Amino acid sequence: MNTLVWLAVILFLLMIGIGGKKGARSFFAIMLNFGVLIIILFMMLGRDNDPVILTIVASTLISCITLFFINKVNITTKTAFVSTVITIVLLIFFIVYLTDRSMIQGFSEEEMGELYVFTMHIGVDFVKIAASVIIMSTIGAITDVAISISSPMREIFYHNPSMNRKELFFSGLSIGRDILGTNTNTVFFAFMGGYLALLIWYKDLAYSLGEIINSKVFAEEMIGILCAGMGVAIVIPITAWITALALVRTKKKSGATQ
Repeated sequence: MNTLVWLAVILFLLMIGIGGKKGARSFFAIMLNFGVLIIILFMMLGRDNDPVILTIVASTLISCITLFFINKVNITTKTAFVSTVITIVLLIFFIVYLTDRSMIQGFSEEEMGELYVFTMHIGVDFVKIAASVIIMSTIGAITDVAISISSPMREIFYHNPSMNRKELFFSGLSIGRDILGTNTNTVFFAFMGGYLALLIWYKDLAYSLGEIINSKVFAEEMIGILCAGMGVAIVIPITAWITALALVRTKKKSGATQ
């Protein structure tokens, strides 16, 4: 417990020292997002609550906290928020279908050894739970990419107000291409770091490559990584188009007012 407190204090001091007030807001945003996840988790235990709907609500709240609480309400955060919500909605239908067809829901054979004494009839739709887990794991990357595109687009348009919507859109796509590879690699190596012990265990059990790839735990995580990568790729053109549209419209309205 003391270690956790000291690490949290060190992180808080570093974020304040480097980020100032925005760093402090970022730290408290992490705490708020954690609280949202805990509340949604307990709400999922209710048999009348749909996990997918709760995931949409949680994703919306997390996006609001991450964007508006840290960066305040402006045209950059508004366009990033709309882009994030659209991407999440598009992914949810695909992920629910993919989870059902790939049968990755529930517990794997490796986990059953510790759970065999418990009942599996808990009244929860594991397909929707698995889909919710994948969506939750992608929301951070999608939001990060959205704000990383809309913010520089606003700066580009501020210094080049003569740009039209098409030129601004392609500028956003160019920015997105530069960060696409780094974000997808971040998602991939987060999996490798978190599941390194599992891969070592597979090696000790003498699993073949085919058995590793077809194991439920590995397949679930790889599907999550691939879906997160798809979300990162999808949000780039959506954010570029929405931001270009909003910036050009805002300029026209301000010009008409003057």
